[in-house]
Amino acid sequence: QVQFVESGGGLVQPGGSLRLSCAASGISFTEAIMTWHRQAPGQAREWVATMFPGGATFYADSVKDRFTISRNDANGTLYLQMNGLKPEDTAVYYCRETGSTTWSQETQITVSS
Repeated sequence: QVQFVESGGGLVQPGGSLRLSCAASGISFTEAIMTWHRQAPGQAREWVATMFPGGATFYADSVKDRFTISRNDANGTLYLQMNGLKPEDTAVYYCRETGSTTWSQETQITVSS
């Protein structure tokens, strides 16, 4: 059974940092292209970042130079380090294997003073 379990959300002040984790199971993680998405209130879900098995990373312009996607293949976990958080980063965040119909549960990130 494919499953992605997130942790690490919460409330942070503008300019602060948070790290999300996504533990994957039921997939060949070392071969998986992994992706973070988010959905802000009243908006469509949007792509945030992708990491390929070889280490290549890609980011949405809105998060480039502030967010870092990484992975630990030994324990099947994907991460999203978020620095310089802005109120517009407030959203629920999801992870998944790119193209999978299975999504993680939503994790709320709220950036507010």
